[in-house]
Amino acid sequence: MSERANEAKSISRRTALERGAGVAAIGAASAVAAAWSSPPAHATVSSKAQGTTLPTVVAGVRIPDSELARSATAFARKVSSEPLFNHVMRTYVYGSLLFDRRGVRYDRELAFTAAVLHDLGLVKAYQSPDERFEVDGADAARNFLRERRMPAERVAVVWDAIALHTNVGIATRKRPEIGIVSVGSGLDFTGNDLQQIPSDALAEILTVFPRAGFKREALDTILSLCRTKPMSVLMHPFAEVGRRHLPDFPVPTVEDLLLAAPFEE
Repeated sequence: MSERANEAKSISRRTALERGAGVAAIGAASAVAAAWSSPPAHATVSSKAQGTTLPTVVAGVRIPDSELARSATAFARKVSSEPLFNHVMRTYVYGSLLFDRRGVRYDRELAFTAAVLHDLGLVKAYQSPDERFEVDGADAARNFLRERRMPAERVAVVWDAIALHTNVGIATRKRPEIGIVSVGSGLDFTGNDLQQIPSDALAEILTVFPRAGFKREALDTILSLCRTKPMSVLMHPFAEVGRRHLPDFPVPTVEDLLLAAPFEE
């Protein structure tokens, strides 16, 4: 067993029961997206996505080209692996494509910025010792945007979009820029609503922003969070991954918390 696993094991069950954490749930998946191993021959795309700039349009979705959008993109690309960067870009395109098809009006630059920065909490440089990864990511994005003097009310929208992106039931009741990040990331993670993406649009998206082993990297990252700061996944869907893969995973279930509550019945 690794040193990190031993550290996780050392946290007693009683300690886990005495500590609090927020509640979140990832939206239920209705389908699983397949990873494409080679680009479709009929897709019309630009190779710029892998260089220093991005295409202006992907699958009919306009990619913002403001100074802020370019800055956020460059930052995300610099700190992220290829699979993670492509995931955040697909998040924006999927979410925008679905909302555009429904005729929803939204601030495209704000939605793009939130989507591009939404997984900073999965980057080690921005991980706190005990916060949920969504909160870590929201805080890192807020710091980045404050340095660029984004108005506080717009920063707050980005913070909410990132902090709530794993809870689609709440995020979609908020502003559309918040819902886009949750819906888009959920589609890319689980395939939920994949049937609403036209096949030619899907081919183009996966060619411009290939999955590049995203599933494997995502699973490894989840397990790393479970090992290094297990209490951050208390009452979080990631805890189920820890229980499946890590012996003596110390984080209690919701049932454990309920039955251990110090009340006489």
